[in-house]
Amino acid sequence: MAIRNTIVTGRLAEERKLWRRDRPYNFYAKPTTNESGSVNLVRWECGIPGKKGTIWDGATYKLFMDFSDEYPSKPPKCKFEKVLFHPNVYPSGTICLSILNEDEDWRPSITIRQILIGIQDLLDSPNTNSPAQTEPFYMYVKDRQAYIAKVREQVQEINRESKSS
Repeated sequence: MAIRNTIVTGRLAEERKLWRRDRPYNFYAKPTTNESGSVNLVRWECGIPGKKGTIWDGATYKLFMDFSDEYPSKPPKCKFEKVLFHPNVYPSGTICLSILNEDEDWRPSITIRQILIGIQDLLDSPNTNSPAQTEPFYMYVKDRQAYIAKVREQVQEINRESKSS
């Protein structure tokens, strides 16, 4: 187990360096801090901006990435802090995306940067073949205007919350 943890923390320390050198504009990703004040490399706090010109534009979506002792063989668990109204976000906030599924498109070479950009892309381009939440899925498929209105309402709510904190 100690060997695996060394592999995990080594990889995550390298990811942190890569992120600092080449992070996408308006994104953030950083390891959390333990109660002792030490860095917790296996739990990261991240923020994904809504892509410009989309209905998600105007807010930053906070999520947490949790890395297991089997990373990078297994993908991190990615979960939005606040559950989003989106066809591919479970009611728990967990994200349903093929690159985050070890039985689908996950590869150990996928970086934190690629994961976060993939999630940003998913926001505006839901995968209707893999719904995770019933109401947003049906609204997206059957009443796109109502879906757009609900997402825009959510963006405004997130902005209000971020300004008041």
